[in-house]
Amino acid sequence: MEQGRPHAAVPAQADARGEHVHEAYERPARRVPQRYSVRGQVLDALRKALVSGELIPGEVYSGPVLGERFGVSATPVREAMQQLALEGAVEVVPNRGFRVASRTARDLAELAEVRALLEVPAVLRLAGAAPAGCWAGLRPLAERTAAVAVCGDRAAYAEADRAFHAALLALTGNRQLVLVAEGLQRRTPATDLTRDAAEHLVLLDALASGDLARAEDVLRRHVHG
Repeated sequence: MEQGRPHAAVPAQADARGEHVHEAYERPARRVPQRYSVRGQVLDALRKALVSGELIPGEVYSGPVLGERFGVSATPVREAMQQLALEGAVEVVPNRGFRVASRTARDLAELAEVRALLEVPAVLRLAGAAPAGCWAGLRPLAERTAAVAVCGDRAAYAEADRAFHAALLALTGNRQLVLVAEGLQRRTPATDLTRDAAEHLVLLDALASGDLARAEDVLRRHVHG
């Protein structure tokens, strides 16, 4: 606020009702980050609930009900659910809420095929050009997935698994590939955590040794679950 220019503070109650819009507009930087922080936290919580099975495929959940569960208003829940709808995790049910998507065996097979079409050639091209030492930097991420798999925490494993694949594909320098692959991976959760995690380490060993045939075989089996 400029000196010598008196300006009454906007009462919190009036601001919450939407009054004094011109005064409220002067301070968006202190409000918007908080709103999106809540939305982000709700989005993370919803993703974990989906992976863990807390939110059941085929069931419809309303914004107010989920908001009460997470201790927030329905608005950030609806915003988070809209993002999940874009990712294919839920479907919008007009006037009711959001239905958790159900994956048929055919859905999962098709998603795995698309993942293979994207990831396998990208990693093999990368393997032909990248120095052998670059794979060592991914080993801590692969070991992290193995450690989490032992605990059986599916939500934590999903995050560790995505971190590994994102770091692997990021070596290609193609940001869009990383984003698209992550979206597909969110729709195809691992079934056997221990086996899935072990394949990360086998893949890195094959890439480090230059055994591309083995790397291709492991990666194809990996994305197909």
